[in-house]
Amino acid sequence: MFFRMIKGALFRQKSKMIMIAVTIALGASLATAMLNIMLDVGDKVNQELKAYGANITVVPKENSVLNELYSLDEKEETAAAHLKEDDLGKIKTIFWGFNILDFTPFVNTYVQLQSGESVKLTGTWFNHHLALNTGEELDAGIHSLRSWWDVKNGQWIDEQSDSANENSAMIGVALAEKLGVTTGDKLEVKTSKGSKTLNIAGVYDAGGDEDEQIFTTLKTAQELSGTKGLIDSIEVSALTTPDNELARKAATKGPASLSPADYETWYCTAYVSSICYQIQEAIPDSVASPVRQVAESEGTILDKTQLLMILITILSLFGSALGISNLVTASVMERSNEIGLLKAIGARDYRISGIVLTEIIITAVVGGVAGYFMGYGFAQIIGHTVFNSAIEMKPMVIPVVAVLIIIVTLLGSIPAIRMLLRLRPAEVLHGR
Repeated sequence: MFFRMIKGALFRQKSKMIMIAVTIALGASLATAMLNIMLDVGDKVNQELKAYGANITVVPKENSVLNELYSLDEKEETAAAHLKEDDLGKIKTIFWGFNILDFTPFVNTYVQLQSGESVKLTGTWFNHHLALNTGEELDAGIHSLRSWWDVKNGQWIDEQSDSANENSAMIGVALAEKLGVTTGDKLEVKTSKGSKTLNIAGVYDAGGDEDEQIFTTLKTAQELSGTKGLIDSIEVSALTTPDNELARKAATKGPASLSPADYETWYCTAYVSSICYQIQEAIPDSVASPVRQVAESEGTILDKTQLLMILITILSLFGSALGISNLVTASVMERSNEIGLLKAIGARDYRISGIVLTEIIITAVVGGVAGYFMGYGFAQIIGHTVFNSAIEMKPMVIPVVAVLIIIVTLLGSIPAIRMLLRLRPAEVLHGR
């Protein structure tokens, strides 16, 4: 009898039940999409932010100490300690090596032009092909780390091209205008270690101090500075996890201040501080430190993005609850004579409430299932539109959405149940 009554109610009021199912489906779809994106958005947001440069710098330990003590300027730094070029590949051998997206070394020196002017020259990789001892191969360099640079004319230096010249150089737009040179011109530079004729391959606009500099290949800069096989610093772009209390404690007080359990958790989590620590372990006599503006921005943007998605989820479910409340209340009002008759022949309030809630829960299940698959589609649309990649659907979202839908359905049914409990058979059956 119970199931016959439910079946009859569902079919008699199928238009309202369809509306309830649609309302729940819309709420469930938004909740599904936002929760899946929120759980998958961390890596994607970090990937997008990597287009704005490195978030870790590595310098020789001696230089780091001298800079802190005496605030040496750039010209004094170039005469200090160096890192070994042969150690660069070790960056990819750390525990979080797969989170290292890109890196490039730098050698800085000052060169004299024919006009007698002193200009900063930086040697680096552009798109250097690196074969590691582990068998892994990768391309690394400044081309991807400075992807926002606008090459006004010419092109990026291509180290892997057959026509590539180790004396090729790129010049900043401000310096190019001052010297009156452009792509295809040659520029004579010299230092106490030797001289070179640089071939201008491109003119770039970096929008900063780099516009007054010359960038050339690492080998050329090493020859001009007399630092063959040595480098001044390394910039690293790494995929990191936003800092929490544990990461901040390790960064301020040092890893030694952590308990063994906390140390293991910290070391095995991709915090920027733990990746810096592991780079220092891999590269002798180095100090790796986060670029705080970038690292903190990543965490802040990610936290705000996730908060926005949580708010959208809450608001969508709140809207669904209001819609369910109105529709269920209208359904109870239409069935007031039926409910009054059930009460008159002895049906208890909890049984009648159970029938109504069962009808709504069945409708919610149908709407929730439809909403989940709709949410899957919404998530993929957002993923491909915003991040140009698919959103991974997390299995844990299914029970979370199911619980949320049940809670929303029950909360939305409360006003209707309260109305049902207040119905008096005599008044309802007499049309009052």
